[in-house]
Formats: sequence, structure tokens, C-alpha cells
Amino acid sequence: MADAPDKDQQTEAPTQKRKDDAVKEGDVLASRELATALMMIAGAAWLIGLGAWFFNASKALLKSGLSLDLSDPDRFEPLDALTVAMAQIAVPFAALLLLTLIAAFAAPAMLGSSGMRSKAMAPKASRINPLAGLKRMFGTHGLIELFKATAKVCVLGYAGYWIISGEVASLPGLAAADPAVAVDIIGQKTAFTIAILTVGLTLIALVDVPIQWLQRNRKLRMTKQQLKEELRQSDGAPELKQAIRLRQQEVMMSSARKGMADANVVLTNPTHFAVALRYRPGSDAAPVVVARGRGDVALAIKAMAAEKNVPTLEYPQLARAIYFTTRTGKAISEDLYAAVAAILAFVFRLESSFGQHVPKPIVDVPVAKRFDQDGRRSA
Repeated sequence: MADAPDKDQQTEAPTQKRKDDAVKEGDVLASRELATALMMIAGAAWLIGLGAWFFNASKALLKSGLSLDLSDPDRFEPLDALTVAMAQIAVPFAALLLLTLIAAFAAPAMLGSSGMRSKAMAPKASRINPLAGLKRMFGTHGLIELFKATAKVCVLGYAGYWIISGEVASLPGLAAADPAVAVDIIGQKTAFTIAILTVGLTLIALVDVPIQWLQRNRKLRMTKQQLKEELRQSDGAPELKQAIRLRQQEVMMSSARKGMADANVVLTNPTHFAVALRYRPGSDAAPVVVARGRGDVALAIKAMAAEKNVPTLEYPQLARAIYFTTRTGKAISEDLYAAVAAILAFVFRLESSFGQHVPKPIVDVPVAKRFDQDGRRSA
């Protein structure tokens, strides 16, 4: 018989809140191999595109520094030539700096980890704890890092061996070649070597990024208890939600109790909704909602109406129309005047000695004011 899973095991996938909290703490997805590869790509691109320009500008700078213009012995301005040469070398150098900055910011941006986080820069005792350091070195993370370092050495070492072994035979001939030609050949071979090494580092980065993602995702996994606690915190504990609902009902019932003192009639759904109306001829320009509620509050309004001998009539469509369109203390909508007026006339006649046998009026609710129990308009 298989053992039941330990409740403390991290078997649940991390929630978005846990991921967001980890980011705030500075625990973000990062890959040094990706950053190194992007730096190498930037350097290789600069060397291939602007390397010749930088080399020629450097040569011009060296030449201007070692040359003297003797055509005018009285004029000695070596800084003029150096300024021109420095201006030429500044452009490719600035391009290299720009590419480096782009590569530095691109690595975390590609992983969705860009931005500054103050908590990540705060001092932590675990960073200088020897035991924590040993655990990182000899734990699973340390073994993975050792494997990556070994793979990097093997890949780049083989690439370097392959390049050098193919050029060993031609290297002695460069000593007898024209210096300018030899330098040009060396530059081409250097650019080719860097390009090959860049490809190798890129392949390593493509393998490292998924590994880093899996490691971080595994570290952020949650236990069932952690998941339950987070759900309680995000949705609110059932006891707290129940207390809030009870408090809301108390407030609504207190307001309804005050309004029922002036109510002339209560319209019901019959059980889901209740709306209490007041109309004082000469004082109210239109019927006013003095209490409204649904569920338990509606039942309480009906009970208070019975205590105070306020007539309670079942008009489901009209009760819902007033409930969803009029707040407590406000006059009803104009297009409901006719229906409510007919009901109030019926109630006032009931209160007189002549209204004992008056039939209950049939009222019509405008189509635009017809709602279902969820507040959706219905035909």
C-alpha cells in the first residue's frame, strides 16, 4: 500500500501571488549564461561591424602621436593631430559601450526580471552564513552549476581546439608576410574565433534558461497548507466573511427598521425581495423607497411590516424593478409612477371603511424595468 503524501511536501504549483512576492523579495529568474552570451554577441557584432574602423582609428592615433610635421618649424601643435585621431576612435568606442549597455539590460528584460528591487539589495545573514554557503555548494543547485561549468569548458575548449588545429600550419607563414597583411589575417581569424565561441555560449544559454526556470519554479512550489493559507488571506477567512455579512445585515436592518415607521406598503417577490414605499400627499412629490432588501433582509422587512400592520402585497416584477433601480431614500423612477400609484390607491382605500371588497389592481411594469433575480434585464 502506497504511503500517503506528506502534507508538508511542496506538491502544488506556485500561485501568481507567490511569484509576485518572490519578485518583490528579489528572487527573480536569472541566467548568467544568457547574460554572458548576449555580451559576447554584442562584442562579436561590434568586432565584425566596427572592428576595422576601430583598428584603423587606433593606427591613425598611434601614427599621429609618433609623427612630426616639419614643414613649419615655428608651429608645433601635436594636440591638434591627436584630437582629430581621438575623435575618430571615439565613435566606435562609444558604439561598443552602447552595445554593452544594451546587452546588460536585455538579459533580465528577456526573462521578465528587469527593474530595481530594494529588498534584493538589503543585507541578508544567509548570504554570509557558512552553512548556507556549503549547502549551496554541495546541494542540488551546486551540482547543476558544476555540470554547467564542465559543459561550458568542454564546448568552448573543443571549439578553441578545432579552430587552432586548423590554423596551426598557416601560423609560421605569417612571420614572413607583410606586417599589414599579417595583422589583417590575424584580425579576421580573431573575429572568426570570437564568432564561434559566441555560438557555443549561445547554445549553453539556450540550455541554461529552461534549467533556471525549472529550478526557480521548483523552489517556489507550495505545500497544500500554504495554498490553503494563501486562499484564506486572499478571499478572506470564512469566519471573517460571515462576520462582515452579519454586520452588513445589522446595518441594513437598522435602516429598514427606521424606514418602516413611515411605510405605507411593502412589495415583495414574494420571498427574495422586499421594498417598502412611503407616500405623503402634499409632502412627497413621488413615492419614496424607505427600505429595501433581499434574502434575510427582505424577510426581516416583511416581519416588521406585520408588526406595524403595514400592508404587504406580492408584485414580483414591480418589487424587482424598484429594488434594482432605486436606492433607499430616493423617489421611484418616473416610468413606475402609474403602477405604484394604482397600488397606493388600493392601499388607501383598504384603510377606509369603504375598501373592504376592492379587488387587487393589476399593474404593468415597463419592459425596460423588468429584471430577473440576478439583476439582468428580461423581457
